[in-house]
Amino acid sequence: MRRWITWSAAGAAVLLVGVVLYRTLQFSGAEPPPAALPSVALDSVAILNRFAESLRYRTISHQDTTRVEAEEFQRFHAFLQSAFPRVHQQLELQRVGYSLLYRWRGRDSTKPAALLMGHMDVVPVEPGTESQWRYPPFSGTIADGYVWGRGAIDDKISVMSVLEAVEALLAQGFQPPYDLYLAFGHDEEVGGQRGAAQIARLLQQRGVRLRWVLDEGGAVTTGMFPGVERPLAMVGIAEKGYMMVELSVEGSGGHSSVPPRETPLGILARAIVTVERSPMPARLTSVAQHMLEAIAPEMSFWQRLVVANRWLFANLLLRQLQQTPRGNALLRTTFAPTIFQAGIKENVIPARVHALVNVRLLPGDTPEQVLEYLRQILPDRRIQIRQHSLLSLPSPVTDPSSPAFQAVARSIRAVFPEARVVPYLVLGATDSRHYTGLTSTILRFTPVRLTPEEYATFHGTNERIPVREVLRAVRFFVTLLQQLD
Repeated sequence: MRRWITWSAAGAAVLLVGVVLYRTLQFSGAEPPPAALPSVALDSVAILNRFAESLRYRTISHQDTTRVEAEEFQRFHAFLQSAFPRVHQQLELQRVGYSLLYRWRGRDSTKPAALLMGHMDVVPVEPGTESQWRYPPFSGTIADGYVWGRGAIDDKISVMSVLEAVEALLAQGFQPPYDLYLAFGHDEEVGGQRGAAQIARLLQQRGVRLRWVLDEGGAVTTGMFPGVERPLAMVGIAEKGYMMVELSVEGSGGHSSVPPRETPLGILARAIVTVERSPMPARLTSVAQHMLEAIAPEMSFWQRLVVANRWLFANLLLRQLQQTPRGNALLRTTFAPTIFQAGIKENVIPARVHALVNVRLLPGDTPEQVLEYLRQILPDRRIQIRQHSLLSLPSPVTDPSSPAFQAVARSIRAVFPEARVVPYLVLGATDSRHYTGLTSTILRFTPVRLTPEEYATFHGTNERIPVREVLRAVRFFVTLLQQLD
């Protein structure tokens, strides 16, 4: 009997090893075929000069709308009109606030349309850092193999490369098979409520149906996953939600010379530490699984073995991914305390203190679940917990086998043949969230290749984009649009 048990255990072990190895070897690494590169003639020098010019307009968005420089947006609109004459002669243009909505009528306007997006606004340059820029932030300087300026990456590259592609195709007499909309917001950096949200509402009122939307998102880069050297083209198929939670404590104030054993500030400070040390549970969403399966062929054998056999190594995989802040954010709803307000005088104990926590919701999580979780880890009834605001819920997840994703993937393979296309979760918020009521297929990709150092200038000092990537972005959109048939 004992021998039979031993042989059975050995047989089960051999079977388990066989299953694990078989599943690992199933990652064949098949990739979609590249699309045919277009034969459209592009004037590289003119494209670069126009892009550099676009960075010279101070189209800065502010939470306080009275600080927005309207004349800068108006000057930028005038520049676009002169830079892209065919677009403005042949497409229908409607201004929505300072945002722009173009309609390119297709051969059959009864079919669902498509939408290409970008935003014209940029974040401010942090006061006091201007001297740290190699070239002035609104100079649009072309030097050292780069185009320098605020908005180079985020997000005038999308606006300008889309318009360049459409202008070039119009010159060839191209007409899309169905309507194509171009939507360029003016307040994405502060929530998009006056721009993209209004455009989406307008299209919905008109009964417009969208088959797909493509907005800014991931780029082609390296260093996204440990041990993977091949560049990865990160195409967002979903994005996290965004909410703010307020934690507050009210108690007795008084003179600091006779402090009580516990002060409202001390109670709240301990609560913040608890929030930071008690993250919500991590889990592998469908987006994370799609991402890992796409990257797996580029991993080492042992990494691939773990990914291929998640049913066996799920906990190990979760532990590995949580080692970096980005990997951790892919797996859970995150908490980030961002504002702490207390006190009015150095010798007065504040009676009321409060803090704001920025919450990024993982697909599948809800604001109600977040609040309930916080109540569980902060049982002290003196701590008041409430939803301060909700910018957006987590987006629906786009199927990476959809025709739209495959068309984007083929275009990437044509223009960035060195890269592997990977579905992923956008950790920030984009204007595309306003269009979820018009389509279930939303993709987020910025068609440029950036090093980690270049990507770090996003919203930072010395924002810049390589010259070659400006031209590749235009080729990408020309390639994508020619696939619409």
